[in-house]
Amino acid sequence: MMARGYPEERQQVRINAVVQARTGSTRLPGKVLRELGGRPVLDRVVDAARAAHGIDDVLVATSTAAGDDAVAEHAAALGVGVVRGSEDDVLSRFVQAADEHPCDAVVRLTADCPLLDPDLVGLVAATWRSAPEHDYVATTLVRTLPRGLDVELATVPALRALDAGATGYDRVHVTSGLYGDPGRFRCLGVVVAPAADDLRVTLDTPDDLHALQGLVEALDGRTGWRSVVSVLRSRPDLVERNAHVRQKSLAEG
Repeated sequence: MMARGYPEERQQVRINAVVQARTGSTRLPGKVLRELGGRPVLDRVVDAARAAHGIDDVLVATSTAAGDDAVAEHAAALGVGVVRGSEDDVLSRFVQAADEHPCDAVVRLTADCPLLDPDLVGLVAATWRSAPEHDYVATTLVRTLPRGLDVELATVPALRALDAGATGYDRVHVTSGLYGDPGRFRCLGVVVAPAADDLRVTLDTPDDLHALQGLVEALDGRTGWRSVVSVLRSRPDLVERNAHVRQKSLAEG
């Protein structure tokens, strides 16, 4: 198992949220800066991370590509720290974020999840604080939430160990090398009931945007994953808007 050097007093442990964001999506370019319900998608994700209990700092990690200048500038205008690194090696971006903004663990969030629930972020953070012997805590080990409400936490020592030898898509997807090797890394899953993993509230295609626009309108200011699920269960017409969208495999990037 991983060697650890955590502070003895748990209240001193720092958890930073790192939002990975870029404009180079192939299916919906510039999606993270598109408006949804009158607000850019990135704003919604940053606000959710800021509102989560147990998060010490919120950072946006984007690339050094010229196309991501707009992401860096917008994040800075929001008042959050900005980390810029490799466009394709996202794992190295997260390690860089931990280097520049020291912490004990990182909550990985993606900027294409505009309905992220701060309570879920706080729950994952609190779960790790209560069981810090784990290297990875996530809502995705056994998926029971709608896709797009994902929250993952990885310890910095585990990310550094992974960074030393990861190759291929493990460098793109950041955490796949952790949950893909449970014999090396201790993993803990957070689940909810009843399951709602058949639903999709992530932003990857124009049809996803169409679905999210209708959902945000129907939510009428309500927030939280339970409200999201409740509305979608009562509105199959919204679910149908992006039910056909296929999630890319790890190998597809």
